[in-house]
Amino acid sequence: SILTGIKEKVLSGLFLEEELFCILKKRFTFSSSFFTDKMHYWTIKTMDTANGPGLRVSLFVSGCHHACPGCFNAEARNFKFGQEFTQATIDEIIKKLKPDYITGLTLLGGEPLAPENQSQVADLITQVRKALPHKSIWCYTGFTYNFLCKTDPQKLPFLDSILSQLDVLIDGRFEQDLLDLKLKFRGSRNQRVIDLPKTRQSGVLTWSNEVDDQDLYLFKLSPEREKFSHLLA
Repeated sequence: SILTGIKEKVLSGLFLEEELFCILKKRFTFSSSFFTDKMHYWTIKTMDTANGPGLRVSLFVSGCHHACPGCFNAEARNFKFGQEFTQATIDEIIKKLKPDYITGLTLLGGEPLAPENQSQVADLITQVRKALPHKSIWCYTGFTYNFLCKTDPQKLPFLDSILSQLDVLIDGRFEQDLLDLKLKFRGSRNQRVIDLPKTRQSGVLTWSNEVDDQDLYLFKLSPEREKFSHLLA
């Protein structure tokens, strides 16, 4: 088979790393985002009041596999949409977070917890925590927290670092049929505003006390187990 031939040539030293990369890219059908070296983002908003309590700096990352119907930011599904995320971007975000009137950082997109984005999201959160430990960090994701807890740490090696440093996770896909404009900090009734430190400590999913409308929550089965089964342990 072609894989056997490649393996033999790799072991014999006949392939350079660049040559092997080109062969695999041509031979197998991956999304282009799989080969993205750097995360991209489409904007950084300051003075944001819609995506968490107080005045916030919000980073909208690029790249998402969920493709939720009715998504407000469909352009950002492309992992190369917008600008490249660099150390200069992190420095800019930390600078924007420093004023006392800024409550914290919110991550959304796109999908901050897409496998392709996790290493740089983890780096950002770690640097923010070190520089400004008193600022809160919120993150939106189309994955459910239940699913994330069942993923394989070897396949998502940065996930635990991210979750352990977040204050709040808003989980779940946007579901157009469950749209409710009265909800606080979320768009559809299947989404939850989770206090991650309390949840991780107790082992029981705990809603953030920043919302008082959790009684409006409605469960809707997500297709994530089928769509992302390769990430499960």
